[in-house]
Amino acid sequence: MKNHFFLTTVLYLYKLLYTSSMKSTYKTLLLVIATLGFLSFTQLPYYRIHGKINVDGETVYLKGLHNRTFYNIDSTEIVNGEFIFNGSVQHPDMYGLSLKRDDAYPYYIFLENSRILVEIDTNDKNSAKITGSAANDLYVQYHNKKGLKIDSLIKANPASPVAAYILYREFATDMSGSEIEANLALFETSLNDLSYIKILKDAAVIKKNVDVGNPAPDFICDTPDGKNIKLSDHFGNYLLLDFWASWCGPCRKENPNVLKAYNKYKSQGFSIFGVSLDRNKEAWINAIAKDSLTWVNVSDLNFWDSAPAKLYNVSKIPSNVLIDPSGKIAARNLRGEDLVKKLAEIYENSGK
Repeated sequence: MKNHFFLTTVLYLYKLLYTSSMKSTYKTLLLVIATLGFLSFTQLPYYRIHGKINVDGETVYLKGLHNRTFYNIDSTEIVNGEFIFNGSVQHPDMYGLSLKRDDAYPYYIFLENSRILVEIDTNDKNSAKITGSAANDLYVQYHNKKGLKIDSLIKANPASPVAAYILYREFATDMSGSEIEANLALFETSLNDLSYIKILKDAAVIKKNVDVGNPAPDFICDTPDGKNIKLSDHFGNYLLLDFWASWCGPCRKENPNVLKAYNKYKSQGFSIFGVSLDRNKEAWINAIAKDSLTWVNVSDLNFWDSAPAKLYNVSKIPSNVLIDPSGKIAARNLRGEDLVKKLAEIYENSGK
């Protein structure tokens, strides 16, 4: 990660001066002055994060992001309440800063090659004050903005990885494959090698296979006691394929709504097939008991690499798929009262 471009240039110029003959010293000095002048007016391909924090003597970790999971890529010591990271990135991208090696929820920073000041108050876990990154400014401006139209954001920023990230993280889950493709077409081709663009292109293809009206892809997964369960063995009435996890706060808040729908319509044949994106078996089992999830529960304990989640292109939880008696997808992502309303439409208005 370390970028030694400037240091390498200085050493090269020193060598050039040292090896020059007296006859060419004047010309060499002019070359040095011109080169340093060029460097001073050229944006160097590196970033420098200068951090200020209200702790001392601890280690701070810089984390990359892959498949919604943060991993450590660099670390440094905090000295007198300050720390420094130097490196380079090919594109502006989402990173994290944390005092914990295994922190899954670090301070977010959209990092780019520039001089960036980060001010962290450990008493405020929700955010850090970041200046010097235009990409981070754009992310803060539009992240979770109510009423945001993603196509408008992309049209205004067609070469921005920030727009691609927001499409990937905040919108794509609730889009059809065709809708994702339509938004991807708005980006400039310079972003074709960006990880989020590649992920979204693959997601669009998969989503077309799991759009409403298509047969629900089948799979086999394990229950908490290690029993192999096949999804299609539970077809025959309306079945909710529910993706969640014990560590997911929004999922745990949604579970009472799912339980309400289950209790209301289970006597008419409605059932639920829960798929957890957990990786800790004990936490998964405890959450099942605490939330009274008495229906079928399975997991391969592979976190975001969950095979069933990938099969259904689940990139955000809670997420669900309503499967009709014939095994076809009837609806997706019915949350809260929307699930009860849909089931009322099925079981009450239709007389089932």
